[in-house]
Amino acid sequence: MIGAGKMGEALVHSLISKNAIVQSRLLAADVLKDRCEYISKRYEIECSTDVAKIAHKCNVIIIAVKPKDIRALAETIGKFVTSKQLVISIAAGVSSDSLSKILGSDIPVIRAMPNIAILVGEGMIALARGPNSTSGHMALAEKIFSYTGRVTEVDEKQMDAVTALSGSGPAYVYTIIDALSDGGVKVGLQKELATLLAAQTALGASKMILETKEHPAKLRDMVMTPGGTTVEGILQLEKGNVRASLMEAIVKATNKSIELRKSQETS
Repeated sequence: MIGAGKMGEALVHSLISKNAIVQSRLLAADVLKDRCEYISKRYEIECSTDVAKIAHKCNVIIIAVKPKDIRALAETIGKFVTSKQLVISIAAGVSSDSLSKILGSDIPVIRAMPNIAILVGEGMIALARGPNSTSGHMALAEKIFSYTGRVTEVDEKQMDAVTALSGSGPAYVYTIIDALSDGGVKVGLQKELATLLAAQTALGASKMILETKEHPAKLRDMVMTPGGTTVEGILQLEKGNVRASLMEAIVKATNKSIELRKSQETS
């Protein structure tokens, strides 16, 4: 695990807590010495500031650094990795093709887009096959990320949209839950209770979609009764263009992801 920030640590935590890997076989690297000491102490794994040392040892390398640091990192580890290793990048806005060109033409690369919910084992992770990767590499990547949430395979060209929807999506949902909670406070509920009601409602509604596989609109209609409270609330949401705003949020975020990716490719 190269990069032991929030996402890197979340992956380490999931793999260890679910006994997915023996701790002695999980190594980490980070440029910050204090961060390495924290990771080593908390998870009882080797964590080094020597990225090359870690990269040289591992058969699977997960890159969990910020996009701006990808090029320098790839140039460093590109001197040590071989075609027998698999490199998985979770950096947003960095295509597998551009990463592959820096690493070397024969290095298997897979791009992953997890979201912050991997911290609680309920992440949404999209995987895209990159240069030199095989179905066996994809199966291995899927197994690794399955310990952190739900995994799906997408085409690389869909990754900008995936980044906008599921990558950034938790922030949209948190905003909605916070607004619902504030609405509860407005009508007399305590903030803690209102947040609990809103968060569990969002969780339950999401679970119904995943488990029943019904269209969200059909499930929404199940809640609405003629002349009832729900339809009154839905009417206000429509007046406020909530649907259009959420759709536009995805479009804007997708465009931003494309912009960031192109800037990385030309830098």
